[in-house]
Amino acid sequence: MDAIESLINLFQRFPGIGPRQAERFVTFLLRSSSATRRELAEAVQSLGSSVHQCAECMRYFAGKDKTCSICSNPERNAQLLAVVASDADLAALEHSHNFRGTYFVLGGTISLASEKTSGLRVKQLLASIPSRIKNGLNEIILAFPANPEGDATAVRLREVCREIVTPDIRITALGRGLSTGSELEYADPETIKSALESRR
Repeated sequence: MDAIESLINLFQRFPGIGPRQAERFVTFLLRSSSATRRELAEAVQSLGSSVHQCAECMRYFAGKDKTCSICSNPERNAQLLAVVASDADLAALEHSHNFRGTYFVLGGTISLASEKTSGLRVKQLLASIPSRIKNGLNEIILAFPANPEGDATAVRLREVCREIVTPDIRITALGRGLSTGSELEYADPETIKSALESRR
């Protein structure tokens, strides 16, 4: 396999990228200057050395500290914890400027085919809740996509969280400002605002 085919195959491993898009990426790189290709290669290489997971919210970030800038910010509202499926969902909530609480990235949603939570950070989430309660946590917001997998994940997490928290801790889910089937990471700020305001 030559270098072009190899790179096309690599790009096709990206979520949502098909053969034609992968070919366009490679064509773009072939037409780009060697400096641009080198810059891209160096950026990819630096992911392993300068990017790591936050010890508290589990999102990936660049920096030397154990916790990211969101988790280490004393002005965040520790009473609210939004549990999201992915880093992209966290970024969507954050960029909407409608949420000033804290986060936890679960690492995906439950697959309806298996209904297993393996691969998801459920244990880490549950382990973090007691210390969050000491810091004032009084509401856990299950902020998952408005699709069957997101709904199943919210139901399961509501069950396991309810086993370890007292009744005065609210466990809510995003309201249906999000239309059914929509991904949180693609929602506009007004839609996210509506979903947060109508959580239940």
